[in-house]
Amino acid sequence: MGPHPAVAAIRLAVRRVLNDILAEHGRTPGRLSPDERSSSPLVLVACSGGADSMALASALAFEAPRAGLRAGGVTVDHGLQAGSALRAAEVASRLRELGLAPVESVAVTVGRDGGPEAAARDARYAALDTAAERHRAAAVLLGHTRDDQAETVLLGLARGSGIRSLSGMAAVSGADGRYRRPFLQLDRQTARKACMVQSLPVWDDPHNTDPAYTRSRLRHEGLPALEKALGKGVVEALARTAQLSRDDADALDAWAGKAAAGVRDADGRLECAALGDLPPAVRRRVLRRAAIEAGAPAGSLFARHIEEVDRLITGWRGQGAINLPGRVVARRQGGRLVIRQG
Repeated sequence: MGPHPAVAAIRLAVRRVLNDILAEHGRTPGRLSPDERSSSPLVLVACSGGADSMALASALAFEAPRAGLRAGGVTVDHGLQAGSALRAAEVASRLRELGLAPVESVAVTVGRDGGPEAAARDARYAALDTAAERHRAAAVLLGHTRDDQAETVLLGLARGSGIRSLSGMAAVSGADGRYRRPFLQLDRQTARKACMVQSLPVWDDPHNTDPAYTRSRLRHEGLPALEKALGKGVVEALARTAQLSRDDADALDAWAGKAAAGVRDADGRLECAALGDLPPAVRRRVLRRAAIEAGAPAGSLFARHIEEVDRLITGWRGQGAINLPGRVVARRQGGRLVIRQG
């Protein structure tokens, strides 16, 4: 008798990702001898103790030895709730019980930039990056599900930041493809069911039900309202939208990357006439890239900023300079667009 369908589904998703990692390292799946173990690539799982990441940790612990990979875990203590250090220690202990090694708990200080959710996310990824570099990990697995993807698409839609914001989370992201998300095609209930049938302890973060947080309101009020109005299948449709949008955005980004060199003069300055000849979607990407290269933080650079700069090209009426995040200024001078910190 095989494993429960939910367990089989999460293991298959993880197995596919591990096979990709093996291929990238020129290896084939297979159990390791004791002599080979120390030199095999290490894969870490980021685990909060919630159902999604615990299901992921259990699947990694099962699949990694069979694939010929080492597997460890990291849990991040954000310090935002009473008893968070003890809870993080408990999660680390559960990961060790699954057979993962190395395992560590990392405490972080959450700042204020971008709001509480963004600040916590930034602190978490910084800690995961540091842990991955310290252990020379080949990859870090994240437990984001199809439901998380749907929420991310809706949040992007609400920001009105264009097609890239609708593309949601990538299955592979980060420096050198560090972050992998095996569960983007699986729903949250599958992960929870897998934990239940394996008797895995699960911690439900109270922040996930706190209406003070935008994602929590969307999860418990917004998506249910959409499903009530439009019927079941909204989550699946939003996840498909994410993939289609990502494909389109990747193609436009590649086009903009090639076009960027052709709109600069001999001194490297942007030529307004050449920019004006580009399709709007490509031109705005070129402008965004130029602003980021000048020092504007990508996370603070919104569509409205780029639209204002774009008007220096398409709606020139002698208007003054445009102030962008990061003390970057864009102005039109003699048929050239100058974007620099000022």
